[in-house]
Amino acid sequence: MDGPSTSPSLRLLPVSLRCANAFVQEHHRHHRPAQGAKFALAVTLPGSDCICGVAIVGRPVARHLDDGWTLEVTRLCTNGAPNACSKLYGAA
Repeated sequence: MDGPSTSPSLRLLPVSLRCANAFVQEHHRHHRPAQGAKFALAVTLPGSDCICGVAIVGRPVARHLDDGWTLEVTRLCTNGAPNACSKLYGAA
């Protein structure tokens, strides 16, 4: 490696399903907003209120996987910020 990373660290925070769906509606190329969810997460850049990406987590779509313990990331959407997807998947 040539030196320390210069990319800013992403901040993780919970958001409402309404807020996450609004981000998906604006940025996702083909998915519609999710109908329901257990929780939703967002990432922002430090010192900024601007959301860089969201993850919506809910019950599995496949009925045979819906055992009461399993959750599924039903939507993941970013604006292209580096490492935003990894941060959201890791937190989910």
